[in-house]
Amino acid sequence: MNETKKMFNWTRAGLLLALCVAGIVYLAVPSVNDWINHAASVLGSANVDAVIEYIRSFGSYAMAFSFFLMVFSSLIAPLPAFMITLSNAAIFGWWQGALLSWSSAMVGSALCFLLARGLGRDVVEKFAGKGALASVEGYFEKYGTKTILVCRLLPFVSFDAVSYFAGLTPIKFLPFFIATGLGQTPATIVYSYVGGMLTGGARIMMTGLLCLFALSILVTIVKQIYTDRQSKKAEKVHE
Repeated sequence: MNETKKMFNWTRAGLLLALCVAGIVYLAVPSVNDWINHAASVLGSANVDAVIEYIRSFGSYAMAFSFFLMVFSSLIAPLPAFMITLSNAAIFGWWQGALLSWSSAMVGSALCFLLARGLGRDVVEKFAGKGALASVEGYFEKYGTKTILVCRLLPFVSFDAVSYFAGLTPIKFLPFFIATGLGQTPATIVYSYVGGMLTGGARIMMTGLLCLFALSILVTIVKQIYTDRQSKKAEKVHE
């Protein structure tokens, strides 16, 4: 038991150090800062054509960059990953785009899970957002071990928040990873088909619908934060 706790403490320390180094690099190196900010702004623009153009600008490294971009969007919960999925299909073809999106999302979800498992809730809440975690907590209470598969099939539930919260539960990594792979497959295929086959107004309309799903996630998170604050105020008044 002591050895396990010791290993956990070393893992936690290593992860914290890695996050600190990443934060320092982001703040201290202007080129990295500008690059990450630009990537975040393009993803947050809700403009599929802009994301497609941005990924294509990396030429022969476009596929590798897209992979990194998906992992990046997974770690930073508010960024809409479906924009990358649509773009991958438009650039690389629907089935190749689907495979790229699926595999990169799997890596991103695994990193979210391992970060949460290694750092604990207090640190992850600051990193991923307290409201984001709270927004999926009810699903875990309701569905238990089936939560991962259920939530992966629901487009209005934050993919990243589920991965982070799963790492805070007793769920083992392998069942989490398998459920994530199975659960995200239908959505990945649908989004990839849309991105690869639809053009013009049809793709814009579909993107708009997906943005509404993303907005519903944000509204849920904000509502949860507001509810938590109101509950804390009420508790203080009763004290």
